[in-house]
Amino acid sequence: MYEIFEQLLQKHNITPYKVSKEAGVTQTALSNWKSGRSTPTTKTLQKIADYFGVTIDYLLSGENESKEKKSPYSDLQGIYLSYAKEAQDNGIDPDDIKLALETIIKLRGDKK
Repeated sequence: MYEIFEQLLQKHNITPYKVSKEAGVTQTALSNWKSGRSTPTTKTLQKIADYFGVTIDYLLSGENESKEKKSPYSDLQGIYLSYAKEAQDNGIDPDDIKLALETIIKLRGDKK
């Protein structure tokens, strides 16, 4: 499984340190994964998958690399994740963004 992560690092010409900092994954988690001491949690795998634009399935098996192949909503997911990351960087809780989006969807649905 770590081998697929290493392939993605090489493909994108980046370091595990950069992934750690930009995806919000601890270096310890990556180190333990590499050494086989542990496997990342689902949450950590999702962060890594989102960072590279792949699915968790791809990280686990090497299949279905592109989210676009798997989900017609991948663009929306990417937009949400981008705004959530920006909000978090600015001290806004991403859960507040999620709540706002859910409220908008509910209000929009009530108008139908």
